[in-house]
Amino acid sequence: MPTAVWPDLPYPAWRDTAATLQLWTQIVGKVRLALTPWVNHSWQVPFYVTARGLGTTAIPIGSEILEIEFDFIGHRLAVRTSRGENRSLPLEPQTVAEFYRRVLTLLKDIGIAVAINEMPNEIANPIRFSADRSHAAYDADAAQRFWRALVQADCVFKLFRSGFLGKASPVHFFWGSFDLAVTRFSGRTAPRHPGGVPGLPDAVTREAYSHEVSSAGFWPGNDAFPRAAFYSYAYPEPAGFRGRKVSAGAAFDATLGEFILPYDAVRRAAEPDDLLLDFLATTYAAAADAGKWDRAALECPLGVPSRVRPV
Repeated sequence: MPTAVWPDLPYPAWRDTAATLQLWTQIVGKVRLALTPWVNHSWQVPFYVTARGLGTTAIPIGSEILEIEFDFIGHRLAVRTSRGENRSLPLEPQTVAEFYRRVLTLLKDIGIAVAINEMPNEIANPIRFSADRSHAAYDADAAQRFWRALVQADCVFKLFRSGFLGKASPVHFFWGSFDLAVTRFSGRTAPRHPGGVPGLPDAVTREAYSHEVSSAGFWPGNDAFPRAAFYSYAYPEPAGFRGRKVSAGAAFDATLGEFILPYDAVRRAAEPDDLLLDFLATTYAAAADAGKWDRAALECPLGVPSRVRPV
């Protein structure tokens, strides 16, 4: 196991693994999507950080349930059902096409026949899963370091989430955009989203952004932005939002339309958790104040273990 609490995660060093792993997660995510009733803001599709990796939690299969987990300690894809089946596939260098075939074959072997849309989402120049023999990398150490970064971010995000009485999302991992996110809502509806997000149907985007939000998250980087970073944005973006003062080391990126705090700035900080929590708090405050949210009604002190929130 890595010794660093916040591990080094230079995107160029694990670029090929990140690209392959994102496509593998999309295959499993689309299995969940095909079997699970729709929930507001697409909250039925994400994964969750687990003690071993990233998991789907319970997926309904008739009167039983299915769970699928990317295990980044044992480096296997674990598939379990409430009927007692417990199967796995190795996480190792293999093409997306081979991973796709193995996953669907394993599910079929335990009586779960499922068809998914083979085209990746939110990916530049997508290739149908069954035809993708270009992406085949898997660096086990890099995948584990990525998960360890998610573990740390998940803990801080959950603490931040505890300080809000209004509607807030769980802390969850979206396999389309390949990021961990937590979202707060003002309670008001938002203007109709224009759509046009590459690789995402407009109907999905418009339902996801049907209400005003302040959303923050972590992503490991991609070719367009090749470094790991924390982000925070508001939809719709209120006047004055991008000019607000936030945490030291963070800045508004006009191209992305988000506040950005480099992952390395957190990792190298004397108190990484405190810096990240401050980034979450100050960027949320920027959105809430600029957007005139009813902060007195929506907020509460951060939660404390075993202590009931006073009312």
